[in-house]
Amino acid sequence: MSESSKTVIRTYPDGPILVRGDFQLEDEDGNPIDAHRSTVALCRCGKSTIKPFCDGTHAIAAQAKAAK
Repeated sequence: MSESSKTVIRTYPDGPILVRGDFQLEDEDGNPIDAHRSTVALCRCGKSTIKPFCDGTHAIAAQAKAAK
C-alpha cells in the first residue's frame, strides 16, 4: 500500500471523525455511500443534517451549551 492510499482515521474532541485515504463507506445494510472525495468528516454528535457527514452542527451545539 502506498503512502497516498493509506487510510488514516482521526478523531477530534467534540468534533467529527476525519477519514482520509483509500476507504469505502457503507450504510447499515452494506450499501456503498458515495463520498465524492478522498477525505471526509463523519458526524459524531448525531445532529448533522447531512449524515453520515459532518455539517458543523456540533460547533453550534457546543456554543449553545457553553452559553447556559
